[in-house]
Amino acid sequence: MKKTSTAYVWFDTEFTSLDLAEAHLLQVSVMLTDKDLKRITPPDEDLNIYVRLPENAKISDWVQKNIPELIKKCRSTLAVPVEEIDEKLTAYIDRWCKTPIKTIQKRPVMAGNSIHSDWTLARKFFPTFTDRLHYRLLDVSALKIQWFDLVGGEEFKKDDPQMLKSYFPEADLDRLGQHDAYYDIVASAAELAYYREHMFVK
Repeated sequence: MKKTSTAYVWFDTEFTSLDLAEAHLLQVSVMLTDKDLKRITPPDEDLNIYVRLPENAKISDWVQKNIPELIKKCRSTLAVPVEEIDEKLTAYIDRWCKTPIKTIQKRPVMAGNSIHSDWTLARKFFPTFTDRLHYRLLDVSALKIQWFDLVGGEEFKKDDPQMLKSYFPEADLDRLGQHDAYYDIVASAAELAYYREHMFVK
């Protein structure tokens, strides 16, 4: 019996520092597709949550310089305490993916770029949510490396919203902004579609 993933859980976070042991979350975004990159949920069901930032949280110079607006949102009434987000993520995946699933092979797979970093933070802050997922990760960055090293192909232009739309037609461009976790999950799905079209031969 052919094994196929039941769902891809496109997941991305923004956080305060590359030191993951000390990092605080700033933003969490989630989108669901099937293995063919077709949406399981409509765009308005995608999650894009700003995380309440502790007053004493250390923030890297890069974050302060490049995403100051996100920091403001994390200190506003828009932000949600990190303790509540595990419940929101769990309810979301239970609703749309029919989790929890006892058989590990049938659990949905977390996907994204450099997804190991997001997985590390998710395991730390959202243990119930990550317990619903497969232990394998779909890291689009691994395909990026192969694309450059073996094919020598042109880089996927993730900063071009129209290119994202051409490879992931269900992207809601009105919700996209740079240095944003929600933008990154949509861009990662589009980038995977790009590699599938140009690198894989049937």
